[in-house]
Amino acid sequence: MFDLEEGEELVRIARKNIENYLSSGKKIELKEVKEKYKKKMGVFVTLKKNEKLRGCIGYPRPVLPLIEALLDVSISAAVRDPRFPPINLKEMEKITVEITILTPPELIKSDPKDYPKNIEVGRDGLIVEKGFFSGLLLPQVPIEWNWDEEEFLANTCMKAGIPIDSWLDPDTKVYKFQGQIFGEEKKF
Repeated sequence: MFDLEEGEELVRIARKNIENYLSSGKKIELKEVKEKYKKKMGVFVTLKKNEKLRGCIGYPRPVLPLIEALLDVSISAAVRDPRFPPINLKEMEKITVEITILTPPELIKSDPKDYPKNIEVGRDGLIVEKGFFSGLLLPQVPIEWNWDEEEFLANTCMKAGIPIDSWLDPDTKVYKFQGQIFGEEKKF
C-alpha cells in the first residue's frame, strides 16, 4: 500500500495540521498531493502522551479521499475525542502522532463460534455491530494489551457498549480489516 517515506510524510502532515489548527483555528492547505492520497481510504489518527492514549479518531470505511480524511481526523483526535479534554499547542511537544491506514472492512462469514479462527491478532482490526451499537479496535490494540482472539472479540464488544459475549450472537456482525501503521518515535 504505502512505503515508509509516504507513511512518514502522512504523519508529518497530520502533526503540522494539528499544530496549525491549535495555533490558528484552521486546517492546513495543501497545494499538491500525490495521486495515491486522493484514493478513498479509512484512516485513524492516534495521539499518545507518555505512551498513554490521549486521543484517537478515524474513519473506519473509505468514505473520503485519504488526505481529506487525514486532515479531518487529525484535528478531531486532538480536540474532539469525547474521552479527553482538548489538546493545546504546548502539550503537542509531548505528543506522539500515529496514523493507521485501513483496508475496507470485510464481514466475517462463518459460524460465530469460529470467529476466533478467522482473525489474526496483530494483523486484523475488528468492528462489531449489533443494532445501533458499533465498536472498533485497531490491529495494534490487542498486541498492546496481550489479548488472544477471544479477548479481542470481547473487548471490541465492550467498546460497542454491548455484552462481551455478543460476538457469539448470530445477530451481531463482525468485520475485520488490516491497517498499515506509521508513527513518530518518542523524542522526549
